[in-house]
Amino acid sequence: MHSAHEILPRFQHLAVGDVLPLGPHGPGMRVEICDPASTLAFRSEDGNWVWIFHLEPQRGGTRLISRNRIKLPGTSLARRVTYRAVMEPGSLVMERKMLVEIRDRAESCVAVREPLSA
Repeated sequence: MHSAHEILPRFQHLAVGDVLPLGPHGPGMRVEICDPASTLAFRSEDGNWVWIFHLEPQRGGTRLISRNRIKLPGTSLARRVTYRAVMEPGSLVMERKMLVEIRDRAESCVAVREPLSA
């Protein structure tokens, strides 16, 4: 997956019930909550993954919180342990990179819009 480096108009009008593809083989992610001022929540079409983004005002700025939960129904103990040992740390690294890039883009937009003081 690659991040967009510009605002894509086709993704600016999400509504509850919309489904975003998650790659060619993954289940789609259905919008469950869409409050543009604070919360965007997705649930995978198979019901096994929930991912929530929430904006929290904080000390003159805004904090973006990302939480997700994945269940692995019908998997063996060995697969669950492997997932926790390998996939969760990898996911954490990728998610942190995504959040840092979102922060950098948001801050660069604010810097462009704010006039420089003399």
